[in-house]
Amino acid sequence: MSQTTPRHRNIRRSPAGRQRSWTSIGLTKVPEVTVGFWIAKALSTALGESTSDFLVHHIGPFGAVAIGGLALLAGLAWQFSASRYLARIYWFAVVMVAISGTLAADAVHVGLGVPYIASTLFYGVVLAAVFVVWYRTEGTLSIHSIHTVRRELFYWATVLATFALGTAAGDMTASTFGWGYLDSAIVFAVVLAIPALLYWRTAINRIFLFWFAYVFTRPFGASIADWLGKDHRLGGLALGDGTVAAVLTVLIVGVVAYVASTGRDVQRERAVLAPQE
Repeated sequence: MSQTTPRHRNIRRSPAGRQRSWTSIGLTKVPEVTVGFWIAKALSTALGESTSDFLVHHIGPFGAVAIGGLALLAGLAWQFSASRYLARIYWFAVVMVAISGTLAADAVHVGLGVPYIASTLFYGVVLAAVFVVWYRTEGTLSIHSIHTVRRELFYWATVLATFALGTAAGDMTASTFGWGYLDSAIVFAVVLAIPALLYWRTAINRIFLFWFAYVFTRPFGASIADWLGKDHRLGGLALGDGTVAAVLTVLIVGVVAYVASTGRDVQRERAVLAPQE
């Protein structure tokens, strides 16, 4: 015989199309973590890097930042208007965040002359601050808890900060440290292997391992994109940022279409409690 505790009666779900309050509980708004998730994430990071560089070189930094800002607003507006997770909407928002996050990190360095080491530390502090405020407000950083508007705001603030941090970190290793794009990609690939091994071999907190991997996926993907697109004199293969961006767009559309068709990217509905107000 099933039992229902009094707190379970606090569950509130928002019907599709109805405006949700900051803390009312609705359907999950982010995907399940699968192999397809990480492939799409890596592709989105590389696409954000190549697209950002293409825009800067062809329309200038100010125009690129303006377009990136509008794209970010459009992507997040579409995502927040959805009543549940939909792959095409979510990953469109991620790509827009990837582009704008890259532009934000590059603007700090190119426009303000801030060294990559300083901008990396700055965005690291920003990300840490978002995590602290998120945890103190909601009591969890789990992506399986993104059921309210407020938690969704924290989630996307975190995603934006990780993209900006990853961009600055990738440029720091490639340029400031002199490792180059390929060597930087190899180093970040090794770093990414750490949470994978810890996940299978230890009982370390899964939420920590997820965000650790999420942060370092960004500089890995960006380094790969730069290596493919940049000129030979910069250590790249000189395929061109536009060409790389076009190919990555086709790839990520294919991956997202595949995971959406399987349904494996949809989180199973979990019993959740209304946040305490």
